Amino acid sequence: MIEWLAANFGTILVALILLLLVAGIIASLIRDKKRGISSCGGNCAHCKMCAACRRGKAPQPQRSQKKTVKDE
Repeated sequence: MIEWLAANFGTILVALILLLLVAGIIASLIRDKKRGISSCGGNCAHCKMCAACRRGKAPQPQRSQKKTVKDE
């Protein structure tokens, strides 16, 4: 058993490092989800999943706020 561990030490070490990285990423995603932080980028105007992501609130289209000059 010890010989097998010694022969495969590098593979086992890399596998453990990858396992820790994946576990950290999953924990971070779960923590962000509980805090309400989205990883999508926030451009809901073109997203098909907007209703699910933003708790059913459809995004309001932004209106341009250009000021017009009236001739007097």
